[in-house]
Amino acid sequence: QVPLVESGGGSVQAGGSLRLSCAPSAHGFIMYNIAWFRQAPGQEREFLASISGRDTYYPDSMKDRFTISRDNAKNLVFLQIDNLKPEDTAVYFCATNTGDGTPWRFWSQGTQVTVSS
Repeated sequence: QVPLVESGGGSVQAGGSLRLSCAPSAHGFIMYNIAWFRQAPGQEREFLASISGRDTYYPDSMKDRFTISRDNAKNLVFLQIDNLKPEDTAVYFCATNTGDGTPWRFWSQGTQVTVSS
């Protein structure tokens, strides 16, 4: 029922790495641009990265440890998180839109990432 499905979350030690994946839930669903977000308890949703074609975009605060990529042949989008820190603990979401400049319309249900010290 949800447009996007993600996997790869879990519990890890600080300093480790995770790779989250995002895929459409239905055959033929078109992903134009893809973005990753996260939301910690009591916090607003935070933008992490996006990809449009081969171009990637990051807030300055995310460039060092977050990497977005895609495998076009497998129709997958990834978020690599390196050097995980306890403050990275949050629910992570992927989202897609219908064209440049349009809202992030279709979302995954989210996956929990928990980082222990």
